[in-house]
Amino acid sequence: MENAAPLNGIIIVDKPTDFTSFDVCAKLRGMLKTKKIGHTGTLDPMATGVLTVMLGNATKALDLIPIHDKEYIAGFKLGLTTDTLDIWGEVRESRTPFVKEDEILSSLTRFTGEIEQIPPMYSAVKIDGKRLYDIARSGETVERPSRTVTVYSLELLSFCEETGEGELRCSCSKGTYIRTLIADMGELLSCGAVMTKLRRTNACGFGIENAFTLSELQKLKDEGSIYKAIIPTERLFDSLKKVGITAPQAVRYSNGGELSLDRLNRPPADFADGELVTVYGSPTGGERQFMGLSVVSREKGMLLVKKRFS
Repeated sequence: MENAAPLNGIIIVDKPTDFTSFDVCAKLRGMLKTKKIGHTGTLDPMATGVLTVMLGNATKALDLIPIHDKEYIAGFKLGLTTDTLDIWGEVRESRTPFVKEDEILSSLTRFTGEIEQIPPMYSAVKIDGKRLYDIARSGETVERPSRTVTVYSLELLSFCEETGEGELRCSCSKGTYIRTLIADMGELLSCGAVMTKLRRTNACGFGIENAFTLSELQKLKDEGSIYKAIIPTERLFDSLKKVGITAPQAVRYSNGGELSLDRLNRPPADFADGELVTVYGSPTGGERQFMGLSVVSREKGMLLVKKRFS
């Protein structure tokens, strides 16, 4: 029988095409009969793949997740430019590309490491309080400041010189626009390029192997075993140091109290000022459970409550 307790934790959804990230959350809200749902990073409707969805108390973590790096597999086509920088936009120019694979490989080195990108007009970035895609739909174009992003790796998975079509794997920081990267690559190659598909294969430390389709989640729900798809909230913070506290300290922590660094189970020298750590304990003295996040204050010699999840 399905656990009747409130649903708290993370579900990794393999987002289908033609669904917005909001659509996925709305679908799960109805499926799971719960209102507290959020996601950690928008995917465009035509994109598929990893969408990290937060349930219940896990929604408190939306602004605190330490890992925002992402990985994508993207299709591209040389010889085209569109207003949206992808295959679904209005064609602005079409030509026959004469590009060799070694030219593609050479161009990729220009887009690895820290690079500057100008957000596309068809994006959710706000300029003077307005979404760029709303401005673009009204037929206007505005100046957009460039932003620095990091591309950790960029790999050519396939390329057909006859058609000018291929696939890239890109590992990058938050805020990287794959459409822009492909368009910039096409400009460098003097032939133009558009994105033809996009699949996110990793986000927030979770891969596509952790993801469930909406139909798989519905099946688990119908079988009364949706809990099998729920990942504990603390998994978002696996990269942070863990601090175990005693039962009396856990009571104090539960009430929002500060904890002395000198009284923790780790020496104060283990912590950097301002470091975010996870806290585990039990006010009743039972098995330690994830309680929340704290910030180290070396000046005060204290562990300050950042966010409680218990």
